[in-house]
Amino acid sequence: MQSPFGLEGKRTLVLGGGLGIGESTVRLIAAHGAHVAVVDCELERAQHVASEVVVNGGRAAAYCIDVLDDGALVAGIAQIEREFGPLDGMATVIGMAAWGSLIDIDMDTWDLDQNRNLRYFFLAAREVARSMINRKVVGSIVCVSSVNGIRSAPNHGAYGAAKAGLINLVQTMATEWSPYGIRVNVVAPGPIITPRIPHTGEEGERKMMVNVPMHRRGTTEDIAKAITFFLSDLSPYVTGQTLAVDGGSLATNPFIPLADGHATSA
Repeated sequence: MQSPFGLEGKRTLVLGGGLGIGESTVRLIAAHGAHVAVVDCELERAQHVASEVVVNGGRAAAYCIDVLDDGALVAGIAQIEREFGPLDGMATVIGMAAWGSLIDIDMDTWDLDQNRNLRYFFLAAREVARSMINRKVVGSIVCVSSVNGIRSAPNHGAYGAAKAGLINLVQTMATEWSPYGIRVNVVAPGPIITPRIPHTGEEGERKMMVNVPMHRRGTTEDIAKAITFFLSDLSPYVTGQTLAVDGGSLATNPFIPLADGHATSA
């Protein structure tokens, strides 16, 4: 029976593929037959993930690109298309927040959060879309925003503004690029266990997730599954959309306490 994902042999670029959500995404799409160009700011991380794919019978190659360097990013994508092959899809998971109140933030910090959450995605997506349009092939592009791009982001407002910008930018990309067969979508994670924000123990997690309906943090695999959905043939008529993967946190009413419960899986 043919896979409904339709990823077999599709050349897919994952920016930030050497760790966390990116690593889980590489593993999952490779398991469904995608050929993956794994990009990370640390070549060893990218090589480790790519080698795992190859050992398991897949095809992957590792690259090191500084996505905050416009020239390096453009040249890196061109190199990947020359060496690895023309791309059919791209997922970007790179992002980070600077913490502090808006009243105290300096403009260098503001610009850094825009660059590492929003600017690089625009440039990478434009390069990949241009290639697809020139080759007259359909494709899918996915970026990772945050629920803090949908609601307020106290004490990391520059990050929230950049993540909100991703959502709007993707809607415009979807509108302009749909006639060429290019779909563009967003995954917006809620509270996720990552290498940078590890599990804090059962008691710590319970207290942290008291206002999340599912009463647990998500995993990097939860986000990878959403990214894979958008990259795959399971979403052929979906573009310009934002999918919150947040355990229901955006659905809550701040005036009504949540029922107590135990962590469940589905």
